[in-house]
Amino acid sequence: MITITDQEFLQFQRFIYETAGISMSPAKKALVSGRLAKRVQQCRLNNYGEYFRLLTSGNDAAEVQTAIDLLTTNETYFFREPKHFDQLREAACKLRRSGQTFRVWSAASSSGEEAYSIAMVLADTLGDAPWEVVGSDISTRVLARARTGHYPLERTTHIPPDYLKRYCLKGTGTQQGTLLIERSLRQRVQFLQVNLNGTLPQLGTFDVIFLRNVMIYFNGDTKQQVVARVLSLLKPNGCFFIGHSESLHGVTDQVQPVMPSVYRKTA
Repeated sequence: MITITDQEFLQFQRFIYETAGISMSPAKKALVSGRLAKRVQQCRLNNYGEYFRLLTSGNDAAEVQTAIDLLTTNETYFFREPKHFDQLREAACKLRRSGQTFRVWSAASSSGEEAYSIAMVLADTLGDAPWEVVGSDISTRVLARARTGHYPLERTTHIPPDYLKRYCLKGTGTQQGTLLIERSLRQRVQFLQVNLNGTLPQLGTFDVIFLRNVMIYFNGDTKQQVVARVLSLLKPNGCFFIGHSESLHGVTDQVQPVMPSVYRKTA
């Protein structure tokens, strides 16, 4: 086993902060070592320092993305924080007769469970009215998984039974023990790679934005910058959802609290 030195860990600390805005504490040293060990070996390098030099050489963008994928944590599940989806349903109902396309952004969608949960609520609430869901993440690995809409059955326990019947297909034969999001619903969800720590692509504006359980990885300055970028795409009076363990205190004055972890953008 190749061991990572303190100096090498500091290099990767700086790498993931400068690339993705993620602040890693010294307690993450073992995590960094474990997640990158196979790449060091597969690239036939002698130590983590050589791997860091490969990443910063500017000669292998694909390897940089692989390292980002490995170092970012992606934890999610369907219908996480059910009250947020009640609020989403309420917001969608208010615009149902406006004729405008109701747009929602899952800004850290990971492997897609949040984005598909949103899509199920909108399909149920809005029916034939126009709506769109955009899911984004910095990790190409989890985005590839999200686009398939294919999940182990044990990950779907929080999906309401009615939604399971209407929007999900249970695998049989070689796919037994899995579930596939129904095709027409998958087609309404677009997944894009977006680095929230940099200039955002042209995504348009949104009626609702989910930015949940992301800010916990940022320091104060990065948190302010990311929230400002994201809120610039939220329409006035739009809803903004964050994680229950997160706070916007001292981060922004662009929104007003509606309930814990739910905010509305001031007009």
